[in-house]
Amino acid sequence: MEHEQAAEMSARVAGLFNRVADTYDAVGVPWFTPIAERLVAECSPRPGERALDLGTGRGAALWPLAAAVGPNGHVTALDLAEQMVAATRRDSTARGLGTVTFLVADASYPNLPPASYDLAVASLVLFFLPEPGAALRVWWDLLVPGGRLAVSTFGPRDPAWEDLDDVFTQYLPPQLLDARTSGIRGPFATDAGVEALFRIAGFDDIRTTSFDLPVHFNDVDHWYRWSMSHGQLSHWLAVPEPNRAEVLAQAAERLKAARDPRGGFTLEQQVRFTQGRRPLPG
Repeated sequence: MEHEQAAEMSARVAGLFNRVADTYDAVGVPWFTPIAERLVAECSPRPGERALDLGTGRGAALWPLAAAVGPNGHVTALDLAEQMVAATRRDSTARGLGTVTFLVADASYPNLPPASYDLAVASLVLFFLPEPGAALRVWWDLLVPGGRLAVSTFGPRDPAWEDLDDVFTQYLPPQLLDARTSGIRGPFATDAGVEALFRIAGFDDIRTTSFDLPVHFNDVDHWYRWSMSHGQLSHWLAVPEPNRAEVLAQAAERLKAARDPRGGFTLEQQVRFTQGRRPLPG
């Protein structure tokens, strides 16, 4: 990808997440938090370690990371969206955390000193980056020899969810039809594909685990508010204002396939965790 295209994509992502900073992970749908908490648990941070949270968002991975490395460790939390960083910094202050440094920075090229971190995590970030393979090579360089990287991406999900999201398809421009975030083609479609990105970037001891996350919505409005509170806002913005009521009506009809015994709707998403290590010398 050309530098100008990559810069344009990064600016677009930053602008989008600035818009949702106040609602992100805050509409009563457990989504980013359980995924990030599981990611952190998978990579077993140790007390005293220096950790890097790439694309910190509203701190879903930051809080368990900071708790795990403890008062003798440190977490550097960065995000491209200034409003995300400002809001999460306020939350950190309210929590009394003195072991966190916040940066507004592009996760692809964070301009940090090499070989400075024992551990890095990126929860639901890698597929948003213009050049995921290049970002992994940059992250490899930031780790000490023997340092670990753990990322989360998406595996398969309910066919009903695919059908639900298809209500947007006819309105989406080419850049929003990129399937990396949904994991239906390219390297993010399989465990082996993501592991290959790690391997090409120089990591070893690569392994993958996964879990299925049931996501419950009380009603159609709950799903709508959730879809407007994170990156899927970009899909709504692509729909002309006069057509949005019709799109919502189509979504309501398609959600019926996911009706659950509680009277709401439950959709299931598989979440993939991929880990690797910067090799030790020799």
